[in-house]
Amino acid sequence: MGDVVPFKRRSVSDKHAGDTLCRRGFHKWEVVKDKQFDVRHGKLVTIYRCVRCGKTRVETS
Repeated sequence: MGDVVPFKRRSVSDKHAGDTLCRRGFHKWEVVKDKQFDVRHGKLVTIYRCVRCGKTRVETS
């Protein structure tokens, strides 16, 4: 007979780690440096992306 391999189930807290902060509006913003110029309006923009959930935010200067 073969060996029995135990599977580790992910707990609910591991599955949604950090997600509850983003749902309540406490994102962890990080500057994305790929695209810094808006071609349509001709302005410099700063793009922020949340590290935990991936939501983006744009600010013009």
